[in-house]
Order: sequence, then structure tokens, then C-alpha cells
Amino acid sequence: MYRSEINRIVQQSLDTLEQFQFHLPPFAHWGLTQWGEHKDACEEIFNNQLGWDITDFGKGQFDQFGLVLFTIRNGHPDNLHNQTGKMYAEKIMIARNNQKTPMHFHWNKMEDIINRNGAVLAFELYAATADDKLSEEDFSLSVDGMQRTFHSGDRLELQPGESLSLPPRIYHAFWAEQGDVLIGEVSLVNNDHLDNCFYEPIGRFPDIIEDEEPKFLLVGDYEKFL
Repeated sequence: MYRSEINRIVQQSLDTLEQFQFHLPPFAHWGLTQWGEHKDACEEIFNNQLGWDITDFGKGQFDQFGLVLFTIRNGHPDNLHNQTGKMYAEKIMIARNNQKTPMHFHWNKMEDIINRNGAVLAFELYAATADDKLSEEDFSLSVDGMQRTFHSGDRLELQPGESLSLPPRIYHAFWAEQGDVLIGEVSLVNNDHLDNCFYEPIGRFPDIIEDEEPKFLLVGDYEKFL
């Protein structure tokens, strides 16, 4: 992805969040100068990968396959092993109309995905086999606290305010329909470097072509620029 594209996407996302009246912490708006002024106090942000995460899943077609994420809070993966500190995470995400997040599951993370506002959030769901293929077996999931049985490949639609609980090893792809969707995620500690299993190999984080200066930093930029 080009840096100019990322700059544009983040600014559009801030505009969308303002329309939805969802407010981010101050560092979501910082440029390089402000990051430089505050970086000595930002150890938790850096270590736990808080902030902007823009991905096209390595496909180079962000409008078709992509997602905007902002990690608001997160613990370090070691916290789960040590049973100390933050053992939870929260994200806000934006899926544009017909923009898809490819089929994947998490090895360890339990998560709730919530349609916070906007249009319809659609899912395609499968259990995983022991060798990480798509199972043909039925499975049960909690939808807004109520257990439902799903068949292999079932589709689920969430309206604003509705949510789905996903335990580890449940394959899910999701996308927005009939408009853009503001998506919440509440989960165990999030580790996007080690805890994702995509059904088809993808690039989780973008390779960035620096055609202009970053106006905002992504979680993958901290080490490079700070």
C-alpha cells in the first residue's frame, strides 16, 4: 500500500468515526511531531500495539479486501501466561460496503464482535478440523448471550447492536452489506503477529511504499519512525 493511500484512509476513518459519534484517544490524531514529544511516556502503546492498523491483507485491493482497525486497549501476550495485568483487548473497526475480511480463526483468542452502528455485518462461519480445514460438522455459538446451532458455511447477519461470540478455532469471514459498518471487538489479549490462522495465505500487515510523509502512524510504524 502507498503511504498516501494510508493517510487518506485514516483521515476518512476519523471522519466516519465523527459521524458515528465514536471518540478515540488523543494519540489517534497525533502526527510525527506529537509522537516525538510524547514517546517517552508511550511504552504501553508501543509494547501492546495500540493504535491504527490498516490492512489490505496483501491483496492490493483495499476496497474489496481490507479493514480499518484501531486497538484502543490491549495487554501483552505474556499477561495471559502470568495471569497478571490486562488480559483483555478492545478494538474499533470500520468495514466499508462490500469490503471483506478473509476467512480465518484465532488459535487462542476468544472474542466478541459487535455491530456498533451502520448497516448489516454479515458472516460466513465454519468450525475447523484438527488439520485446520473447513469442517462439515455443526457447531454452537453464542449470539447476544443465546446459544445457536450453526451448520457448515452458515451465514449470519448482525444488525446494529447485535453481537457474536467466537471461541478459538471457529473460522469466520465477515463483510459489510447495504452500507458501512462500525464494528467493535472485545477479546482476550490480541496478538495479530502469532494468533491468526488464515484459510488462504495472506499478508496480515501491509508492505508500505513511502510516497509521502506519514500523517498518522500505524502500529507497525512505531519502531521505524520513533
